[in-house]
Formats: sequence, C-alpha cells, structure tokens
Amino acid sequence: MDSEIQKLLDRGTVDVIVREELESKLKSGKKLKIKLGIDPTGADLHLGHMVVIKKLREFQQAGHNIQFLFGNFTGQIGDPTDKLDSRPIKTQNELEKNAAKYLEQVGIILDTKNVDVFWNAEWLSALTFADVIKLAQCFTVHQMLERDMYEERIKKELPIYIHEFLYPLMQGYDSVALKSDLELGGTDQTFNLLAGRTIQKSYGIEAQNVLTVPILVGTDGKEKMGKSLNNYIGVTESAKEMFGKTMSIPDDVIIDYFILTTDLELKKIDEYKKALKSGENPRNVKIALAKEIITLYHSKEAASQAEKEFEKIFVNKGLPDQIELANLSKNKWGVLDLFTETNLCSSKGEVRRLIQNGGIKVDGEKISNIDEEIDIKEETLLQVGKRKFLKVISK
Repeated sequence: MDSEIQKLLDRGTVDVIVREELESKLKSGKKLKIKLGIDPTGADLHLGHMVVIKKLREFQQAGHNIQFLFGNFTGQIGDPTDKLDSRPIKTQNELEKNAAKYLEQVGIILDTKNVDVFWNAEWLSALTFADVIKLAQCFTVHQMLERDMYEERIKKELPIYIHEFLYPLMQGYDSVALKSDLELGGTDQTFNLLAGRTIQKSYGIEAQNVLTVPILVGTDGKEKMGKSLNNYIGVTESAKEMFGKTMSIPDDVIIDYFILTTDLELKKIDEYKKALKSGENPRNVKIALAKEIITLYHSKEAASQAEKEFEKIFVNKGLPDQIELANLSKNKWGVLDLFTETNLCSSKGEVRRLIQNGGIKVDGEKISNIDEEIDIKEETLLQVGKRKFLKVISK
C-alpha cells in the first residue's frame, strides 16, 4: 500500500502540498474527490496537456472520484497565468463545444464514463456582488502583484486589469462548490491551486491538498509544448506523425518524455537512462519511446507499423507504402500556390521558410527558388520535410 501511494505521489510530480496530509488521507482508504479544472479555450490536445491527465488516471485506477470542472464561466474571462497580456474572451458556446472535444480526446486514456463533470457557470453566475466582495477579502493586492507575470507586465508598462485578479478567486471558489479533497495542475497553476486551500478554509471547509506536475517541453527541447510554436505532438495525430516527431526530440529530454508521456515502469526507464550514459545510441532509445507513446494512443500494431515506415523512409531512404493521391485543377503552378493549395503547408510564408531550409521537394529534387513554376504533366510526388508526402496529378 505504502509503495503504491509513494509511486502515486512521486512519479511525474513536482510538489505535493501538504504531503503528510495527503498521505494520511490516502492511507485511510477514503475515496477522495480529485479535481481538475479546465478552461476549454482550445479544442486540440497534445502530449503536454496529457501529463496531468495521466496522473489523474492513476488516481482513478486507485479508486478515487474524479471531478472534471469545465470553466464555462472562468473561460469567458481567461486565466492570466504565464501571460504578458490579457486573454481574449471566449463565448460560452465556444467553450462548451471545445469541452466536448476535450472529453473525447482524454477518453483515449481516461475512463470518462466514470468521471463527474461539472460546469462552473452553475454557481459562479449566481454569486451576488456581496459574495464577490467576500471572496476578494481572502487576498491582498500585494499578494496578487507578487506573481511573476504581473511583475513582468509592470516592467514592460503593460496593463493589468482588475478582472484578472478575480480569476484565482473564482478557481478557488470552484473547490468550495465541489468540496474537493485534492486538486491537480501544472506548476504554472500553483498560485491558483493554493487559492483553493485559502478560500476553502475561509468558508469553513477542510482545505484541499495540491499536486503539481511538470510542464512538458516541446519537440524543440526548449519551450513549453504548444501549437503556436509548432513543437507539439498531437493526441489525435497519426501513428506515423507521432513516431517522426518523437524521433526529432533532443537527446537530453528522452528520459523526461518516458516519465511524463508513457506508462513504462520506472525500473525500465532507469535502465534506458543508464544505457544512454554508457554510450547507447539515443536513436535506439527514441524508437522505444515512440513505440510506447503510440501504443498508449493507438495500439502496439500501429507502433510496429510506424517503426517500419520510419525505417523505410529514413534509414533505407524509401517512401511510405501508402501515399495519398490528389487531383489538381490545372497543370502549371507556382510553388507557393501548389504547396498551400494541397494543404501540405498552411501558408505561403511557411513554404518560403521551408524552401530556404531545403525542406521542399518535387519528385525528390529540392526546390530552392520561391518563384519556381511546377508543371504537373503526370503523377508528381510532393514532399515537405521528412514526413509529409503527396502525389498529385492534373485533371
């Protein structure tokens, strides 16, 4: 029992507040109410989002009650955490549509049928102004301004809006409404999570414990994983894409990825760590990592097939077994138009950047001129980077 609790609290975690309290609760055998608050401001999840979901699943498998709290009220305001400017306001309809997609994606690894789903507009929209004043008395302006992102804004002479101070108060009040025993979140959420403890105490409720998980760096090995930086591995991406992106991560984050994105036993991860220190080729360990990730989100069969595809393309310099064929409306294309029209690139600016870096090929030949004209007389192979292929033919 103690070893199971230790694993629950140690693997892939940063802080447990207050650890002694939480250990005591877990040892008592009580089924805890474990909260995860989500403002569904985006619809597509990546492995960075799933770090906390994996930890939540461990608690679910241990028999505890999972509270999914969707911020259809707070999400309209926006969490200022880690932002140097205020977030744009989302509509309630947008948030609820995103929440449906969120549940669908986390359901790949979490049993969402056995999750209690809540919407915080239910109680936050009912608060009176007097209720808000009572909440505001739990914190000082000085406490708020000590937060790093506000200090940065002050230095840069950027505005700080009063409603942003109210965000952690609302998140904390969510824990009052749900009577949560434990709340999970990333390290960037620590202030908001601790606000729940403060506000619960103020309302005469036993203070929740807090467990934080690390922020997963992206495939660039530097910045937080995110779509805007194009350094992400998407939850719903194909096994082939997952494999290729995993193989692109820097060697020094391999072990972190094993711990935070896979279910592999720590003993086996430690063996990989020792092997790398002893001179093992990182490529071989990344292959094992990629297969673990794909097995989790697809299947073992998909992982094996993705490995074969990777070997064929990158080691044997071959092509994928299956390449989509698209019909084009005309024969002659400017290279910028061709690669955007076929959706191989999202913009002409992306095509230009890829051409400068040697990442655009037509029939195996690198394109170096952004003004080049491509004549599609017969089936032509287009390639972006090392993983995107498309055959095209004109009608």
